[in-house]
Amino acid sequence: MKFIDKKSPVLVTGATGYVAGCLVEELLKLGLTVNAAVRDKKSESKLKYLNELAKVLPGKINYFQSDLLHDASYDDAIAGCELVFHTASPFSFKVEDAQRDLLDPAILGTRNVLASANREKSVKRIVLTSSVAAIIGDNKDSLAMPNLEITEEFWNTTSSLSHRPYSFSKVMAEKEAWRLRKQQVRWDLVTINPTFVMGPGINPSGTSESFDIFRSFLNGDSRIGLPDYKIACVDVRDVAKAHVKAGFTPSASGRYLISGHNSGTIEIGEILKKLDPSLVIGNKTLPKWFLWLIAKRINSTRKEIATSIGYPFNVVNLKSMNDLNMEYLPLEKTISDWLCQLKES
Repeated sequence: MKFIDKKSPVLVTGATGYVAGCLVEELLKLGLTVNAAVRDKKSESKLKYLNELAKVLPGKINYFQSDLLHDASYDDAIAGCELVFHTASPFSFKVEDAQRDLLDPAILGTRNVLASANREKSVKRIVLTSSVAAIIGDNKDSLAMPNLEITEEFWNTTSSLSHRPYSFSKVMAEKEAWRLRKQQVRWDLVTINPTFVMGPGINPSGTSESFDIFRSFLNGDSRIGLPDYKIACVDVRDVAKAHVKAGFTPSASGRYLISGHNSGTIEIGEILKKLDPSLVIGNKTLPKWFLWLIAKRINSTRKEIATSIGYPFNVVNLKSMNDLNMEYLPLEKTISDWLCQLKES
């Protein structure tokens, strides 16, 4: 049981990120002091939206310049913190060097943040932003799970540096965190494993992979149709709330799949067409063989197409609802709010 003193500052790494921005907003609403670890604390453009939140919300932000790859880079930011939210990690499906661009920052960053926690005696709990990608790699993997249900007990065993390297980086970073957790007894670890994150962030011009994928629905990329690709998804605002609940719920423990809906690209397309009939989204379900042929053109691989298209993806979110009292926003509201934000930006 870890009772966190809300009078002490809380650390958020990667504070300008998509999920982290909404997390900082939630913490500021509670009147907390947020030690925000960022790459460049002098960048007015990067900090613009966090500063706007700090002006109108009761909490306070202190900025600290930190780098995932630099040892002791988080020592100043973590001073006096009982609670640490480690959200910083690269998120990209398109990289030139998976080892350099994904794996090293994910593992070394986790190692460096947790090393700082070991040096700071005030730390009681670390909440790590992991991913459903650390639990399952390919949709086909769910066929080996009881009742085809994806739960927190599983680990992704099929991703690698050459096949879904982003997913592999999430597996290795989370495993490293649990390894380091076992080496000490002062702080405990809770991981948040969200599914595909959607919805309006604090920055309407967000550049995360989530924004890029959603924009592809809006810019005509889907004019000839959509693949039968099942996904689970969750509102970014719910992900932020899950972090806060995981941090301040004394009984929280282990891993938490944070997911609002088992859905897919076809359903998302239908919702978008309902919200905005002017969007050019085709009604045709693209055949798997066609996607396999054009895999490279759609920034995928033939192996990814073969192991995910047409397979189920059913995430069970009961642990988050029971332990963290999570309630999830309707999918249509998430998409509607996000669509409005992007149109206005």
